[in-house]
Amino acid sequence: MNAKIKYLSWALLPFAAIAQNAETLPPMTVVGGKDAIRQQVGSAAFVSQDEIRSQNHLNVNRILDRVPGVFVREEDGFGNFPNISLRGAEGTRSEKATIMEDGIPTAPAPYSAPAAYYFPAPARMSGIEVLKGSSQVRYGPHTTGGVINFLSTPIPDTRQGYLRYSFGSHQTHQFLTHYGNTLDIENGRFGYLVELLHQQSDGFRSIEKTGGDTGFQRTEPMLKLFWEPDAAFYQRFEFKIGYSDFEADETYLGLTESDARSNPHRRYAATQFDVIPTEQLRTYLRWNGSPSDTLDLESTLYYNNFSRAWYKLDHVSTDTNPAVNNQGNIEGRSPLHRALMEGNPALGVLKGESPGSIGVKNNNRDYEAFGWQNAFAKRFMTGDIAHSLVGGIRLHYDYVDRFQEVDVYNGTGNGAFNLFRQGIPGEEADRKEETFATAVFLEDSMRMGNLTLKPGVRGEFLRYDVNNRGNESDDTLNTWAAGLGMTYDLSHTETLFGGVYRGISTPGANAYVNNGIKEEESIGYELGLRHEQARLAVEVAGFLTQYDNLVGTDTGLGTGDSNVNAGEATVWGFEGQVSFNAAPQNAGFMLPVYANVTYTNAELDNALATGGSEDIYAGGAAGAKLPYVPEWKFSFGVGYDDGTIALNLDATWVDESFGTANNFSAPVNTTREGKTDDVFLLDLSGSYALRDGLRLLAGVQNLTDEVYVTSRIPHGPRTGAPRSAYVGFELLW
Repeated sequence: MNAKIKYLSWALLPFAAIAQNAETLPPMTVVGGKDAIRQQVGSAAFVSQDEIRSQNHLNVNRILDRVPGVFVREEDGFGNFPNISLRGAEGTRSEKATIMEDGIPTAPAPYSAPAAYYFPAPARMSGIEVLKGSSQVRYGPHTTGGVINFLSTPIPDTRQGYLRYSFGSHQTHQFLTHYGNTLDIENGRFGYLVELLHQQSDGFRSIEKTGGDTGFQRTEPMLKLFWEPDAAFYQRFEFKIGYSDFEADETYLGLTESDARSNPHRRYAATQFDVIPTEQLRTYLRWNGSPSDTLDLESTLYYNNFSRAWYKLDHVSTDTNPAVNNQGNIEGRSPLHRALMEGNPALGVLKGESPGSIGVKNNNRDYEAFGWQNAFAKRFMTGDIAHSLVGGIRLHYDYVDRFQEVDVYNGTGNGAFNLFRQGIPGEEADRKEETFATAVFLEDSMRMGNLTLKPGVRGEFLRYDVNNRGNESDDTLNTWAAGLGMTYDLSHTETLFGGVYRGISTPGANAYVNNGIKEEESIGYELGLRHEQARLAVEVAGFLTQYDNLVGTDTGLGTGDSNVNAGEATVWGFEGQVSFNAAPQNAGFMLPVYANVTYTNAELDNALATGGSEDIYAGGAAGAKLPYVPEWKFSFGVGYDDGTIALNLDATWVDESFGTANNFSAPVNTTREGKTDDVFLLDLSGSYALRDGLRLLAGVQNLTDEVYVTSRIPHGPRTGAPRSAYVGFELLW
């Protein structure tokens, strides 16, 4: 194949093969590339580097739109704070999915505080692996929703440099470069990679009366090293260290119903102080070894540190010089999602049109996570049965330390807010939550002719410690996940797959120890069929998940007793995807086409018995639709690539969904109630090869400039990003 055509060939075909043997992948591999999907006992997806870069998206939500069974809820329009739901699992801050980078948990504190505002930047990734549902036991602690694994840039086998830059609407810049090589040295092979990502934007929203940016900036350097020594058997030592410096002028406050329609990209004057600076350090040291042709070992030490101080509008009052309680909060305050209701007198304060006061909370938090995970893969025969036995253990510790205060400002009524009371650090929250976790798993893939069975079991053994202003409490939680998956080769092109699994999602430390929240449990069923040929790939699957102890989160969603177990729910549906090359054979160009569909029916089986406060599950009766789970999602795309010119047109349509379990079509008591909009989004991108390794880039996102409400939480309707365009270049040497 011509080298230029190969550059983007099959970029849109989800099942295009790459050269890997799925049975000899490292033990903690999640999918292993597109060719390994056929061996998966559950529905899986692999988003390639070309797919990630094809539309120049900063936004992981838009990238994952093309994966069936994955639903995303926008928050800032850039995808910096994604809310990802896998097959109907609660998606707030993606806390019901296990999020990893290079096989390592990457949430700031995945056990102690699984809902936290950090997510890997997709622009620096070489691939994204997705396992949906409970079709895995290797990865946890959240196995009901599934797992998303981000693959950072690998060290190249030969000298390679890469540079990509784009500039677009809203003063949006994106710069990515890396350089690496592998060398033969005296005692083995040595490889290195250095990488730098920088992104920034002024933002597409404007703050009324005061102005100011509403965008973000991110800088992420990374270094990777490896050494493969000359030894009696294959060994590889790999070290990675990466750093993120991120700041966003982002708010929790949405808009009123009328403003979301008439002026959707405005922000009210009371949000002028809102900003979130974060820093993250991530590193690991990994050893892989193959003492024999039938045994692979992997051992990884890892460390993540994350800090943030989101200084944001928290509540409002019509009083000036207000009384303040011992936590720094205004007495008689109104929550923001209620103040946004038309006719509420506090609305004028938010808009800067009426005198009053606001509380601006400094959500100052530090997170730390480190651990040691070990795994093995052993291949052997028992009679006519070929086994691939994989097992492992992970020792993990993480914590979240909250030390928060509230500043109070008086609003003058002309858009200005003057400091009335400086907060005292620690007054609003002074709490440290810790988790010591031991996780073990064992999984055996047994091949018997055309049939493969994969039973597996996972155990999670947790000790929680909470220190709330010197008051210490602790407890333990032991839980397990298990299941049985299978594939059956009906022919050399058709494979049947399916399974049944017990999934779990563990609560945070304080939720379990002091609020009595139990772990979420589920039983999931799946049955599907894959068809693969050289130019055509099809997959269809049906799924059913029955939830027990459904956990409702209080993370930005309510007050008081909003940490609840919301009872039982049932989610069922089907997924279908097809991809093919529509160009004639030997045509000299490619016409890749894909189409995906997802149908999901997600309902509560019983009403929330007690409590719930303003949690999004509160008020839901038996048969109520689960919030933020649309019934239908379609995505499709077509491309053209002749080696010089490449074009891609991608489209997504997502159905409307309810904002709360009471299923009101419009707000009644709070602006969290009502529906999101159904939306059709169209993206167009193209590139032109000036010479080998150098391409010009251009594209338009949200081509038709759709205006749509994508979320009603944390506080009121929020709209997606408007039409934006970009130009740039890509250089490979």
